[in-house]
Amino acid sequence: MTATMTDAPPPAAPKADSGQARSGRSWGQILLIVAGALLLVAAVRVITGADQLTSAGQISAALGLAVPIGLAGLAGLWSERSGVVNIGLEGMMILGTFGAGWIGWQSSPWLGLLCGIGFGVLGGLVHAVATVTFGVDHIVSGVAVNLLAVGATQYLAKLFFADGDAAEAGGNPKQSPPADALPTIDVPGLSDGLQSIQKHHWFLVSDLAGILGGLVTNLSVVTVLAVVLFVATWWLLWRTPFGLRLRSCGENPVAAESLGVNVYRYKYAAVAVSGGLAGLGGAFLALVTSHIYQEGQTGGRGYIGLAAMIFGNWRPGGLAMGAGLFGFSDALQLRNGGETVHALLLLLVVLLVLLAAWKLYRKALVQGIVSAVMAALVLVWYLLTDEVPNEFVGATPYVVTLLVLSLSAQRLRMPKADGMRYRKGQGK
Repeated sequence: MTATMTDAPPPAAPKADSGQARSGRSWGQILLIVAGALLLVAAVRVITGADQLTSAGQISAALGLAVPIGLAGLAGLWSERSGVVNIGLEGMMILGTFGAGWIGWQSSPWLGLLCGIGFGVLGGLVHAVATVTFGVDHIVSGVAVNLLAVGATQYLAKLFFADGDAAEAGGNPKQSPPADALPTIDVPGLSDGLQSIQKHHWFLVSDLAGILGGLVTNLSVVTVLAVVLFVATWWLLWRTPFGLRLRSCGENPVAAESLGVNVYRYKYAAVAVSGGLAGLGGAFLALVTSHIYQEGQTGGRGYIGLAAMIFGNWRPGGLAMGAGLFGFSDALQLRNGGETVHALLLLLVVLLVLLAAWKLYRKALVQGIVSAVMAALVLVWYLLTDEVPNEFVGATPYVVTLLVLSLSAQRLRMPKADGMRYRKGQGK
């Protein structure tokens, strides 16, 4: 992602990648990474006694917190794959929360969900008009969308929720009346069985049971929809002619136009879908997490979603992993406080030691030494304390965001024309 817009033509179109290059890592490598991470977390749980690390409640809470972040990141992926940087995700989520809360309490949560998506699309179209049609700097336009969304929703909340039927139903200038709940899904028999296995606290077996139990218990229909949208996005963007044309607009719009692609149309479609997905993330917060619209409800999740997208290297699979990581860290600090977060310090020590060993093996002496020193300092912190101060606990998701982005920055490759100003006719 870049904050600098230029009129210079983007670089030449990239050559077709091999299957290995497209996936980045093979399925075997991915499974090994997941298995290693699970073993490491299980070992930390046993050593520290922090059984909440892999409990069903922790995983369920993490999933609920990861969904709006993941939807925001997926929104950013659609926009940036077409070449439009979308800093306005936060504002589009805010519009989604208001639309869902406004219609949700008056009619049904399903209509509120649709209204939240519609409000997000509206925000996306504003961003598209500014950046695609008028060539406004993408960062400036995104910041403007965020500011407009905050101001508009504050005004509309005072207009619609402060008096009349809304006030009698529990509304006020900063929140809407409560809406009905959307349906949830449980897998009969499986949830109770997994919970029983988890209570034995067996190494790895109970951890697997807790993780699977959290994924099949009290599951919102919007969470299922989000999973479907991730799979559909992968299929549309990487397995269809439409996706190839859209991604070509983000890699080299001049070459795409010369081959007959209507670049403006694809950019508009991508940014509109981006706004709708961000609005759906906001609607999730309003209708699933709290059942009301509330001022400041998004809490920066649009920006964290953008960080998850970058961590995922502009791909749905990596984005899902990033959103899950941020949701997990957020759930830890909300549910368990300083003692469980303290257990994560030991996990961080192990990861820093592994990173130091890898950097030293690759002859990156400075980075290896810095990682080893950081590991020693965190280990001293872990040994000399029993829990993490509350001030640090609240900052856990944001610290994780910074660490993940700093550790993954070297392997990132954004779309080559991402953020560049494009004018129609350059390819003729």
